[in-house]
Amino acid sequence: MRFHVSIAEAMQQLKKSEDDFAVLFEHGSMRGIIFRPEELDDQEPHIQDEIYIVLKGSGDFTLEEKTVKVGPGDFLFVPAGAEHQFTNFSPDLLLWVIFYGEEGGEED
Repeated sequence: MRFHVSIAEAMQQLKKSEDDFAVLFEHGSMRGIIFRPEELDDQEPHIQDEIYIVLKGSGDFTLEEKTVKVGPGDFLFVPAGAEHQFTNFSPDLLLWVIFYGEEGGEED
C-alpha cells in the first residue's frame, strides 16, 4: 500500500499531467491530489468533501459568500456541494487537495 508521496514526486506527476492537477493516490473514496490552478480557477462544486492545504503561494479563497486570504500552511475545508474558488492568486500557488466521502466526485 502506498503511504508516502514527496513534494518532488508530486511535482513530477503534475508536470506530466495535461491538467492543472495530478491524482497521486487513491484509497476507497479518498483521493490525494496536487493542484496548481492556472490563470483562472474555474472548478465546479464537488460531490465529495475536500480539504486544501496551501503549500506555496497566496491568494484569496471564497467559500460560498465568504472570502479569506490564504498562504503557505493554511488549511481549508470545503463541504460537498459548496461553491468555492481561488482568486487573485500568485502564479506559484500550489495545493494539496484531499477528496473523501461519497465516491465518484469530480476532479479539480
